[in-house]
Amino acid sequence: MASQLPAFPRFVFTIAEPISLVFGAIYAIAWPDWFTAEQLGTPAAAPAALTGHSRVVARQLGNCYGLAFLVAVAVLYSTSEPRVVKNYLVALWLADIGHVAISCLALGRDQALAVADWNILAWGNIGITAFLFFTRTAYFLGLFGPDKPHPAQLLRKKAQ
Repeated sequence: MASQLPAFPRFVFTIAEPISLVFGAIYAIAWPDWFTAEQLGTPAAAPAALTGHSRVVARQLGNCYGLAFLVAVAVLYSTSEPRVVKNYLVALWLADIGHVAISCLALGRDQALAVADWNILAWGNIGITAFLFFTRTAYFLGLFGPDKPHPAQLLRKKAQ
C-alpha cells in the first residue's frame, strides 16, 4: 500500500521517518549519557553522570525506536491494505501529539518557545515530530492528492 501513497508522504513515511528512527535508536543505545543530557536542551540541566538505572531507561527508549523502525518497515512494505496503513498512520499521528507535548512540558514554556536555542534533540523531539504530524494531517485531508489506485483495481477496470 505504501507504493500507492502520493510521492511526498510516501518519501516521508517510508524513507525519512524510518531512517530517523534508526538514528534515534543508535544514539540512545550507544551514547545514553549524551542522549539523556541533551533531552532538555542544556547539558548543564543533566546530572554529571547517569546512574545505571538511567542508562537502562535511555537504552530501552533506543530499543523502542528500533522497534518502531521494524514496525514501520513491516507495515509499510508488506501490506497491500490501505486501511492497515491508514490506521498505522493514525496511531503515529496520535503518538506525535504526545511526543511533542511531553517534550514541551519537560523543556518548559520559555525554552520550548526559544526555537533558535534548540539543540539537535529538541529539533528531533519537537520540530521533526511536528513536521511528521502536519505531514500526516495534510495526507489525511487529501492535500497531497489521492492515493494511486491499487494494481488489483486497475486490473478490474481493464477487465470491464
